[in-house]
Amino acid sequence: MFLLKKNNSKSGFTLVEIMIVVAIIALLAAIAIPNLLRARISANDAESKATLRAMSTAAEMYGTSNNGNYPGDINSLTTATPPYLNKNYCEGMTHAGYIFYCNSNGGSMSASGYAFVAIPATRGTTGTTTETITTGGILSP
Repeated sequence: MFLLKKNNSKSGFTLVEIMIVVAIIALLAAIAIPNLLRARISANDAESKATLRAMSTAAEMYGTSNNGNYPGDINSLTTATPPYLNKNYCEGMTHAGYIFYCNSNGGSMSASGYAFVAIPATRGTTGTTTETITTGGILSP
């Protein structure tokens, strides 16, 4: 005959163990989150420059195809067949944390040249600097 013993031990985590795990997770988050935010801002900055370069390339190609006359508006680049630019980034459109301007806020388009401007939607949060690209593909912060 076997006697069954009652097992009075309780299993589980103590409050101290749980608090230690929570503290470790909070410490890791405090280190990781600022780095992730900086990486996102850096990616937005790079994307804005790439977009401005694409817009400039489209305007330069248009000028080459039209006897040196640059486009007067963004629709000349987006509605051509085939289009010089697949998307209208201009006049208040937000893309990758930046707002792009072609005919206001420093941006301009005319037969003699162009200036495209990218301004961070929220400076310091979505981007760091205002970028401008002008006729000839000259990019400046």
